[in-house]
Amino acid sequence: MCGLAGILAPHASATPDRGLLQRMNAVQSHRGPDEAGSHLEPGVALAHRRLSIIDLAGGQQPLANAAGTVVTVYNGEIYNFPELAQELRARGYAFRTHCDTEVIVHAWEEWGEACVERFRGMFAFAVWDRRQQTLFLARDRLGIKPLHYARLPDGRWLFASEIKSLLVCPELSRDLDPAAVEDYFAFGYVPDPRSIFRHVHKLPPGHTLTLQPGQREVRPRAYWDVHFGDARALTADSATDELRARLTEAVEMRMVSEVPLGAFLSGGVDSSAVVATMSGLSDAPVNACSIGFGDPRFNESDHARAVAERFGARHFLDQVDADRLRLIDPLACIYDEPFADSSALPTYELSRLTRQHVTVALSGDGGDETLAGYRRYRGFRQEEHLRARLPGGLRRPLFGALAALYPKADWAPRPLRAKATFQALARDAVEGYLRSVAVVDDASRARLFSHRMRTDLQGYHAREVLQTHAQNAAQEEPLDFVQYLDMKTWLPGDILTKVDRASMAHGLEVRVPLLDHHFVEWAARVPADLRLHRGEGKYLLKRAFEPDLPHEVLYRRKQGFVMPIADWFRGPLADSLRDAVCGERLADSGWFDPDRLARLVAEHQSARSDHSRTLWALMMFESFLRQRVDVAATDI
Repeated sequence: MCGLAGILAPHASATPDRGLLQRMNAVQSHRGPDEAGSHLEPGVALAHRRLSIIDLAGGQQPLANAAGTVVTVYNGEIYNFPELAQELRARGYAFRTHCDTEVIVHAWEEWGEACVERFRGMFAFAVWDRRQQTLFLARDRLGIKPLHYARLPDGRWLFASEIKSLLVCPELSRDLDPAAVEDYFAFGYVPDPRSIFRHVHKLPPGHTLTLQPGQREVRPRAYWDVHFGDARALTADSATDELRARLTEAVEMRMVSEVPLGAFLSGGVDSSAVVATMSGLSDAPVNACSIGFGDPRFNESDHARAVAERFGARHFLDQVDADRLRLIDPLACIYDEPFADSSALPTYELSRLTRQHVTVALSGDGGDETLAGYRRYRGFRQEEHLRARLPGGLRRPLFGALAALYPKADWAPRPLRAKATFQALARDAVEGYLRSVAVVDDASRARLFSHRMRTDLQGYHAREVLQTHAQNAAQEEPLDFVQYLDMKTWLPGDILTKVDRASMAHGLEVRVPLLDHHFVEWAARVPADLRLHRGEGKYLLKRAFEPDLPHEVLYRRKQGFVMPIADWFRGPLADSLRDAVCGERLADSGWFDPDRLARLVAEHQSARSDHSRTLWALMMFESFLRQRVDVAATDI
């Protein structure tokens, strides 16, 4: 795993600034603590930080072909590189290394932009072709690895793995995008292709971008998409067997490493299945790392310990308590944007623990999105079936009135919290789904934002993110529809961003077998009733691992990797919360209603309401403003 950065000059004869390139590379040293390299020539500058995993003695980057006309920098792993190398050798290409990076160089020479369609793995890379005067940027299909870019007023293009690398350039504006602020408080992250900065963009997953010196306008090109709805005639038995075989293949490919290897083990179904599979493929005990919480309501470590003991794994465990909240400001620096998923903190601590024992870890991320594991999928499917039976002209006023009359009951048992369901049924599919995933709902955002902020939005609403993707989603089966939306937004924007930044902050590579694109494509074609069977999410995965995993691991209620922040905000973090949310920085930004901010804190700390998700989002936004906006480029 590595970090890359680069500059494309405004003219083919101009050589980019070496000093700027070195600073861009230096701030990403955590992504590649082993080596640094750079390449400058008229038109382009490329830089790389290396975390050595394969071909430790060779494989330094930037890496060029024998003639020096094609150069690449690359972050990731291409798991099928031995097969590709063999094919390219048969076509006459000579290899000087045994690493996957050289495959990218020769694949570009042979297949051009179509080379990405040959790669199986996680990657973000840049290829400079001197003969064509072309810079080619690419990102993997699911968005496991990040890639950001920006155009400066003088015509230069900057690109890098992390936004902090771009921000070292003093000519890059730090103006924030009001639409991105709206998106952040709706989703808890900023979905691609936006970033929080108006002039910085994310290359979307499954896209490439071709640039040439002097080029002003660009349009990323999609090379892959996941297609749901083409259900095959599978029985539960045949699908279970095939899932097990495909997952075993995906895990085995990701166990190739020349450095110590291990796994994240949360005690949930996905990570437990990965550890079980690794154990079956390895003669040595698996290194399994877990995080627990002192509060038993949020602690899964007993389940993780049971799985580790069953497979004879070497188990390493750490505990996160309220004192770790001192990491809020470091997290703002790590993510470069406001990021409201509170599980980023235990993920950061899990990565720190894991890096003490291994350099590469496999994780169970992606199982919920690929195999329909979230509880909200069941609710959405039921709501969509009801929406289909009632015309919108009747449904909207009926359920809108019921939602208005029914009290908000956060304190009540879940079956009695009907207000949110009524609100969802009064909306269309996209609005209903946004209501189910929003960190701060529409009405609450309207009260949270100032008049100036609402004016700056010019009518923009976060639902437009989902509406854009909904145009390409299968519409017949609600489960297909909602899984597609998650794979385009929540998965790359939250889950994979969280793991990439947290792990790379410690120089740890994380591999995700459940997001092998062959596995994802197969799972998308499994009939919906086998993905979500009689209300049971991840039905096939659980069925496949019944012989190996404890029943309580497979079938207990999904808990998630969450912290007891609601209680912490009323206890050890009460003062910190009040200082951040009611302090000068948020008030001076002009985007929020200060009275509303104070009311949120008071209502939460008096236990009248649970505003913990909104308050955490506000705390992270305030820290982001201090750590990334209020500092000069020279301070990064």
